[in-house]
Amino acid sequence: MTKVYPNAVIPQSATVTAPTRGPLVLTIWKKSLLFNCHGFTVYDSNGDLVYRVDNYTAGTKAEIILMDATGRSLLTLRRKRLSLVDNWTVYDGETAANPKFTVTKHVNLLNTKSIAHVSITGSKTKKPIYEIEGSYTQRCCVVYDEKRRHVAEINRKEAVGGVKFGGDVFRLVVQPEIDPTVAMALVIILDQMFP
Repeated sequence: MTKVYPNAVIPQSATVTAPTRGPLVLTIWKKSLLFNCHGFTVYDSNGDLVYRVDNYTAGTKAEIILMDATGRSLLTLRRKRLSLVDNWTVYDGETAANPKFTVTKHVNLLNTKSIAHVSITGSKTKKPIYEIEGSYTQRCCVVYDEKRRHVAEINRKEAVGGVKFGGDVFRLVVQPEIDPTVAMALVIILDQMFP
């Protein structure tokens, strides 16, 4: 039987760093490790737990915390209230000061490939640092940086032998040009923008 998570042991070193060469492939399971919770469980290519998100409420949330394998808070994602478009602000740890970046859902009447863009919070230029194109609901997205380099990709996961997992299991392929924690935060926000 094909397993979503080959290893159940939490590694001692729970930090994930961007690979120096070649992509980092993460398996994302849209399921919490805690009973009766909603969230994500993320494994690396060795089957080790890397990230997790545990939420007790269903539906869209106002605040989500991305944790490492040991439960340490890495990033806090907060939905901007009273906004005409879907806006999320990302902070380090569990702080509410000095936001790192903002993710905005792309709303355009013209048919464009872009579904969201990421910009530095407080920057005088509104130029995005990342542009996300594709379809998150189909699990087929690409993240481009400001130089239009392909830095991350979301796609469906297929088991050995061609058996397909459902939409709750997919891959995140992270290139060395982007921090894997930032890429995972983008996945969580896309899941809230496109339920």
